[in-house]
Amino acid sequence: MSEQKSRRPSWDDYFMHLVDEVAKRATCDRGKSGAIIVRDKRILCTGYVGSPPGFPHCDQAGHLLKKVIDEDGTIRQHCVRTIHAEQNAIAQAARYGIPLDGTTLYCTMEPCRVCAMLIISVGIKKVVAKRRYHAGQETRDLFAKAEIELIVLEDRVEKYEHQ
Repeated sequence: MSEQKSRRPSWDDYFMHLVDEVAKRATCDRGKSGAIIVRDKRILCTGYVGSPPGFPHCDQAGHLLKKVIDEDGTIRQHCVRTIHAEQNAIAQAARYGIPLDGTTLYCTMEPCRVCAMLIISVGIKKVVAKRRYHAGQETRDLFAKAEIELIVLEDRVEKYEHQ
């Protein structure tokens, strides 16, 4: 019997595995997402979907859903009780005085438009997402204009309840 060498994960695979672990802390079950911000292969901060400190979470108080109507008439629902994983990671960095210029963000799905604008504003230069976001085209356009590298590991759309 031959011995099999264990395959060391790539850095993207390693950090994406950790994103999955961070996402387990999420308190909104609609989009259990996580985010990790890295510089020079070192984790600077993490974030997951959850309410601001001291506010009730979805798993305690239920969802706070708002309807959003797209330009094409499609009606979607968003839970506005929580902060996105990317926003929480950026807020954590701000709270502890960690500059994010030139960093890489790893996340569960392509960021939404608001998260994309924050990512651009703080100087993150690369985003690695596990899956696509159903409304991700605007983010892709913003990142292209800002020259932010976007890598999506699985070319499929993240699905969640009441999308």
